[in-house]
Amino acid sequence: MIRLRQIKIAAIKNDMNELLEKVSKELRINKKNITSYKISKKSLDARNKPKLYFIYEIDVEVKNEDDILKKINNKDIFKSPKEEYEFIPSGNILLKQRPIIVGSGPAGLFCAYMLSKYGFKPIIIERGKKVGERVIDIETFWKNNKLNEESNVLFGEGGAGTFSDGKLNTMVKDKRFMQKKIFEIFIENGAKEEIMYDYKPHIGTDILRTVVKNMRNKIIDMGGEFRFETKLTNIKYENNKLKSIELNNEEILDTDILVLAIGHSARDTFKMLYENKLSMDSKPFAVGIRIQHKQKDINKAQLGTEDVKTIGAMNYKLTYKAKNERGVYTFCMCPGGYVVNSSSEKGYLCINGMSNYKRESDNANSAIIVTINKNDFGDNPLDGIKYQRELEKRAYDIGNGLIPTQKYIDYKNNVASLNLGNIKPIFKGNYTLTNINDIFPEHINESLKEAIDYFSNKIEGYNNDDVLISAVESRTSSPVKIIRDENLESNILGIYPCGEGAGYAGGITSAAMDGLRVFESIASKYKM
Repeated sequence: MIRLRQIKIAAIKNDMNELLEKVSKELRINKKNITSYKISKKSLDARNKPKLYFIYEIDVEVKNEDDILKKINNKDIFKSPKEEYEFIPSGNILLKQRPIIVGSGPAGLFCAYMLSKYGFKPIIIERGKKVGERVIDIETFWKNNKLNEESNVLFGEGGAGTFSDGKLNTMVKDKRFMQKKIFEIFIENGAKEEIMYDYKPHIGTDILRTVVKNMRNKIIDMGGEFRFETKLTNIKYENNKLKSIELNNEEILDTDILVLAIGHSARDTFKMLYENKLSMDSKPFAVGIRIQHKQKDINKAQLGTEDVKTIGAMNYKLTYKAKNERGVYTFCMCPGGYVVNSSSEKGYLCINGMSNYKRESDNANSAIIVTINKNDFGDNPLDGIKYQRELEKRAYDIGNGLIPTQKYIDYKNNVASLNLGNIKPIFKGNYTLTNINDIFPEHINESLKEAIDYFSNKIEGYNNDDVLISAVESRTSSPVKIIRDENLESNILGIYPCGEGAGYAGGITSAAMDGLRVFESIASKYKM
């Protein structure tokens, strides 16, 4: 095939015929000679808004490809490169026991998927419920505020990402096409094919639930086993080598391999592992609020038009350095989404953002978070968790168990909101009007206010009086890093820390990629 880059067409139409006409013109052939094509990349050019363009990178199959390429001298036209993930297992140590994976978020799920594919028949331990049962528990919580601490937005099949926007973009460098492999598996299990080429790919929480269920069924078909509502409660080791694990404080399972893909909120598990002398450290993270605007206002500011039928609800990414030297940035921006109560512990409250595939709600929301480091919370590996909990406890108490919410003008003036303005809040969970200043220390409040006002220079109306903020966004990443060596093992041999909870990822795609790395490490050493 031949690859062409920088093919521009009008975004308002997004006409594939126009795209192929431009391709045939660049190749100096008749359009009928294109026998097939595959989009490689698609991005949006809004530099001259409201004139909007899609920029395509496309692979086309034509007759006499070599002859055509010889006649063209253009750096953006060349033979399509081979871009495939490759791995050949080389392990020669026979495993006596099946490997065990704790956690069925993207890291654990993709590690299990690949191990199953190569005959390892892993056992997946998940403290929460299957995704269908989990949905019922979460929707019940959002209606009546009765929290199930083991089945919620953060715990259960699919992990925390199953109740997010399902964003798949990552900053991880990927010379081995792991990301492509992950996206192929997503598509095989129900995701839309556009994730393979879209400039900011997302699955959507509604579709992701189906994908997760389909992946589970395939893992089972390949010999894997899932055990839901089952918690890792202890580990046993001798001479620094794993021997067995304890489940639900009663059952013992012998194993040589334990993949810890526990997620960023398994606080009780972190404590148990620390008490068992698993090497770990605290790490910097960020906390803050979630802000809501009308989606049509974001579309207008970003694109110069509210007509986004061919483009979709618009997103944004903003950064700022506060006067106190702290970094402030938007995070997990959810176009056409919902602010959700994502609490996992009774008496504590935290929030997140979520969007369905079509991103059709009237509001855009995004976290705005401030960097936190060891100077803020201390040197003990679990001190970051303690800091998160203090904020979440204040949020719960100030809101009386409901999501604390406030108009921006009132937050800026440090007074509780008594009424709403022209933005109707869109939540999953119940909210109450209050004063969010009372949740955070002054340096965080100052940083947030500075940043929101600064962001209005980038997006008109960002700091309007009626804009809504809610708190507390505290689970942006893991506050703990479980130390691992060059073979991805911990100081206790046979234990493989993995994914976001262990401190090696930040989001669905990077967590899934880390799951692949751990699979490779195991399959390069062992066989079954």
